[in-house]
Amino acid sequence: MVGILPISAVTAASSGAAAIVLDIDTLGGRLDSAERIGKLIRGSVVPTTAFVHGRAVSAGSYIALNANKIVMEPGGTIGSAAVIDQSGKEIDSAKIISHWSSEMRSAAELRGRNPDIAEGMVDKQVNVDMPQIGKKGGNGTIVSLTAEEALKVGYADYMAVSLDETLSWMGLSGAQIISFEPSFSENLARWLVNPVVMTVLLLVGLVGVAIELLLPGFALPGVVGALAFALYFFGHYVAGFAGIEHVILFIAGIVLLILEIFVPSFGIMGILGIAAIMAGVVLAAFDTKNALLSLGIATVLAAITVTIVAVVFKRYGVWNKFILRDELSADQGYVSFESKHHLFGALGVAVTPLRPAGIVDIEGEKVDVVTEGEYIDANRSVMVFKIEGGRVVVKQV
Repeated sequence: MVGILPISAVTAASSGAAAIVLDIDTLGGRLDSAERIGKLIRGSVVPTTAFVHGRAVSAGSYIALNANKIVMEPGGTIGSAAVIDQSGKEIDSAKIISHWSSEMRSAAELRGRNPDIAEGMVDKQVNVDMPQIGKKGGNGTIVSLTAEEALKVGYADYMAVSLDETLSWMGLSGAQIISFEPSFSENLARWLVNPVVMTVLLLVGLVGVAIELLLPGFALPGVVGALAFALYFFGHYVAGFAGIEHVILFIAGIVLLILEIFVPSFGIMGILGIAAIMAGVVLAAFDTKNALLSLGIATVLAAITVTIVAVVFKRYGVWNKFILRDELSADQGYVSFESKHHLFGALGVAVTPLRPAGIVDIEGEKVDVVTEGEYIDANRSVMVFKIEGGRVVVKQV
């Protein structure tokens, strides 16, 4: 039985596979991912063979070098492992080149291949002499080998036009073949961890959650925002970058922000919430620098979007719960006191001494009154000569 990768060494061993064949045709990818794949290949207890039926360029060449054997299709190529960034520009960092060169050398030495050639695939300044094919590397030239050249310099063990011919050379003609292809979730995760998609998910998530917090009751923004964050963490979790602890950290940050709105803490919970959200997002990503860049762009765009939404829907904002906006105006018939104007000019008798406040009987109605400072004994006759709002002012007659 033969397993066709991607497949873990443990799965192949438990299935009783006689060999693992790496079906390679790639222009490369992330170096950290290639290193993890290389580690899995080196740790496999089942013999591995790399079948390069197209190109094994950049990280692809490193993966192939880790296999026990390399079989190449005529017309195939291997090499050109210079480190480039996401824009396609070659990286000239001595530290990165040195690290990747040593990884390539190590893989070549492990399988008994010329390590200088592997190093020359990364560093264009390394002089490499390949008399078998009459070529040299270095002086600004990256080593890249055709299938025929690779066979001559020991970087390929055989040339085959098909997988069946490769299996025949391996002595496994007629073997049962179990092929393993990436699952839907793995393909989805590969798309979700793309920096552009990652930035969009963070933007939608921040906008959705912020709108739901500031304009509660709409529900849809919150659902969309939560879904965007769920996809972000799902992609990084399936890709092997995020752990459950990062998700918990992020959720804790959201809870702290909600508490800050309803339980004033002088900004402490808000600051801790923002820090927890940022930490959860960044630590879950495969690259801290890219994650910070994506989060920064998403935060700025989200702030602009939420500000516009808050202005448009200001009547529905959560801040309205903390502001008394109802007016009880006189135009609507509301007054803060009972009108006493009908008492103007009326005569009455002081029920109590007025010092200067007291009570006067006016036509059987007990009225609270004041004088302008004078003292009036009880049972004296008084007259209302001034009304000031709800204040009734009298003087002795």
